[in-house]
Amino acid sequence: MSTITLSLQAQVARVTLARPDVRNAFNADVIRELRDAFEALSADPKVRAIVLAGEGPSFCGGADINWMRGALDLSYDENVADAEAMSMMFRAIDRCTKPVIGRVHGAALGGGSGLTAVCDIAIASDDALFGFTEVKLGIIPAVISPFVLAKIGPSHARALFLTGERFGAERALHIGLVHRVVSADQLDAAVEETLAQIMTSGPEAVASAKALIPRVLTASYDDTLGITSGAIARQRTTPEGQEGLRAFLERRKATFAQ
Repeated sequence: MSTITLSLQAQVARVTLARPDVRNAFNADVIRELRDAFEALSADPKVRAIVLAGEGPSFCGGADINWMRGALDLSYDENVADAEAMSMMFRAIDRCTKPVIGRVHGAALGGGSGLTAVCDIAIASDDALFGFTEVKLGIIPAVISPFVLAKIGPSHARALFLTGERFGAERALHIGLVHRVVSADQLDAAVEETLAQIMTSGPEAVASAKALIPRVLTASYDDTLGITSGAIARQRTTPEGQEGLRAFLERRKATFAQ
């Protein structure tokens, strides 16, 4: 039985964690299926945006208890392989060429907070609960740390990684883990509003803008000159860039806009 559901309609893919009885907790199957799904969607020209959600009362409650119990018997090398598989899943979402919108509600703990961090745009209901709770189990949020640090910075990570404390949606908004907080009954509407913004933008431009961010962040100041000049020059000369600029000048809707 699949641990996720996947649907595609009007160029929007919806990936939903489908283990509500265990708060959509991670196990090896979830990790493998999420990675496979996002790698496939990233390469699919029919997809312009992806919504990541959780079925039932929670987004993702972290690691599955039975999966963690099995880890007790793993050797160091087996633990490394296990962690690398999980890291590659997060990287598949983080590097996905399509914008990923997180629809976050209920528990988003441990790896669930990590999933929130790799979403390009995270929208949370006001009842959402976050936490990098790994230290409460005597372990550490190592695999998710590159993505969380990129999202909330080292200062907030120091406070939250070390205490393992749980925190609500408003604090998640304050530290930059999520981008918008709405009431539970407005969550779907908020997601659709964000999708509408994406669907009026050039899909190639969106992908290029997403790819530009890590390149600029990891480049030296001097190197950003060539990176950014080349990026805008390439985009301006693409058919999409030409169409977008002509549509603006002619005061009409671009052909890529829905």
